[in-house]
Amino acid sequence: MPVEKKWLPIRHLLRALRSRNYRLFLAGQGVSLVGTWMQHVAMSWLVYRLTGSALLLGVVGFTGQIPTIFISPVAGVLADRWDRRRLLLVTQSLALLQAAFLALVVLTGIVQVWQIILLSLILGVVNAFDIPIRQSFVVEMVEQREDLGNAIALNSSLVNGARLIGPAIAGLLIASVGEGICFILNAISYLAVIVALAAMRIPPASPRQHPRRHVLHELREGFAYAYNFAPIRSILLLLALVSLMGMPYSVLVPVFAKDILHGGAHTFGFLMTAAGSGALVGTLYLASRQSVRGLGMVIVRATILFAVGIAIFALSSNFSLSLGALALTGFGGMTLVASCNTVLQTILDEDKRGRVMSFFTMSFIGVAPFGSLGAGSMAGIFGPRNTLLLGCVGCLIGAAIFARYLPQIREKVRPIYLRMGIIQEVATGMATATGQPPFSEDH
Repeated sequence: MPVEKKWLPIRHLLRALRSRNYRLFLAGQGVSLVGTWMQHVAMSWLVYRLTGSALLLGVVGFTGQIPTIFISPVAGVLADRWDRRRLLLVTQSLALLQAAFLALVVLTGIVQVWQIILLSLILGVVNAFDIPIRQSFVVEMVEQREDLGNAIALNSSLVNGARLIGPAIAGLLIASVGEGICFILNAISYLAVIVALAAMRIPPASPRQHPRRHVLHELREGFAYAYNFAPIRSILLLLALVSLMGMPYSVLVPVFAKDILHGGAHTFGFLMTAAGSGALVGTLYLASRQSVRGLGMVIVRATILFAVGIAIFALSSNFSLSLGALALTGFGGMTLVASCNTVLQTILDEDKRGRVMSFFTMSFIGVAPFGSLGAGSMAGIFGPRNTLLLGCVGCLIGAAIFARYLPQIREKVRPIYLRMGIIQEVATGMATATGQPPFSEDH
């Protein structure tokens, strides 16, 4: 009995790995995401090295994310209609080609800023299809429904583990051999996730109970469902606000690395690694949670920590303090996003999963390009520090409003969790043992 208690936390932390398909996915994604973060850092540094313009950093961020707001809703409809694994094989193959072409123009010495912007736009289109499809595909890879929250947290941990490793490697490679090698390695890394997807054994999906209608009709249906259900609407609005005013901090990190901290590519890499380390800790914390109870308050606190981290980073001129601030920012930001993802995945109707996750993608990524473009423009007028502080204030206001409506959100979510049995052990055993009513501290 003592041995069982000793090992139970580890098994609990990794319980989603019981599913073979999810193990394959995690292994392939782990390799691919390191390459993705290497390319992200290399592309940002390349643009700033060529131009020295914060505005153009914002433009590249804008073009890489703006397709999401227009394309993701359609991708959500496709995710509810077609085989999600086959769709992902297509998107990952296209992303491989984009990285290969980017490496080609850089290594041949013909790279120009307009080429980077165009290739960023192409990748943005691919990601606009890929992300909502991939988010809605998670539920198909996890055999036990109660492991879904853990799977989402582990996936976020993987993203941030790569975020921890990728920028550090990229910083060293850029300083020694240049940006081109980062793009080559990213192209190669896509092969891992393609092989993993091909090796999965996915049972055939159950036939749709309702006939297919026009894409716009199904899109309107999904929007009405998300808008009229207060918990989904509140989460998406908070994410959109944070993405607009807070997440663009990453666009200005090269400016802080070079002009305020007086460093180079390695400084930029370490700053991004600090943000990734904080985010990794946040996702491991979520993976260790035994249920979805309390995630509503976690969302509020994570938003506050995210804003405070940005404020400290904006005011800091010390490298060590800046590292700590970005670690706090990463912890808060990823805890917020992963918590919102978990809540959405567990409360939405199955036949609308793809569409709701496309709205999640729009809120998290589709709104971000407007923030990136705005941050780049405002940094040139008001300075990077004041730009980040303004975003911090906006995030704090969003956290306060969400906290105010949290009791109403709890009331609407509680019956769904009771009906689905997602936290049945809380509703029965734990409630009986503690003498407290079930869900007394849920959303």
